[in-house]
Amino acid sequence: MLHKFLLATALLVPGFAVAAECLGPLQGEQRGLRTDDSLNLCQLSQDKVVLVVNTASRCGFTGQFEGLEALYQKYREQDFTIIGFPSDSFRQEHADEAETAEVCYVNYGVTFPMLATSKVRGSDANPVFAELIEQTGKAPRWNFYKYLVDREGKVVDVYSSTTRPDDQRLQRDIENALQ
Repeated sequence: MLHKFLLATALLVPGFAVAAECLGPLQGEQRGLRTDDSLNLCQLSQDKVVLVVNTASRCGFTGQFEGLEALYQKYREQDFTIIGFPSDSFRQEHADEAETAEVCYVNYGVTFPMLATSKVRGSDANPVFAELIEQTGKAPRWNFYKYLVDREGKVVDVYSSTTRPDDQRLQRDIENALQ
C-alpha cells in the first residue's frame, strides 16, 4: 500500500522522486580514502557496471593502478566505474592513509572512487567483500583481485591478481555487461 502511495505521489508532485532500490553487494556508506566524508555505494554504482578491486600500495601489482585508471577512462562514459578498496589483508598497505592516497592519487593519477582501508577476507571483511565472497565462493587470494558486477548487482566474473586491466577477456566481459 505504501509503495502505491509513493508511486502516486511521485506522479503527482513535481520534483518528488522515489529512490531506486540498491541491488547487489554495493550498499550502504563507507568512508572515502583520506577523508571523513562517506560515499554512498548505491549512488556510486546505481545503473552502472562496476569493477570492484582490493588494492595495496606496496605490492608487486601496484602498477595496475595505471591500467585501472586507463580502463576507467575508456568506459566511464558508458556507465562503468571502478571502486577501489585499499586493504592490508595481505600486509602490503601503508598504515598511514596519507601515504596510500599519495600512491593512488599522486603517483598513479587515480580518479575513480577509492575507499578507506578495510579488510577483504575473513570474519571481519568489509561488507562489500563479504557479499562478493558469498555470491562467488571466491575470496581475494591477493591484492588486486577483481570482481565485475553488472547493473543488477550480480557478479559477472572474478579475476585474479595476475589479470591485468588491459586483459582482452576482462575488457570483453565489461563490454558485454555494458550492452
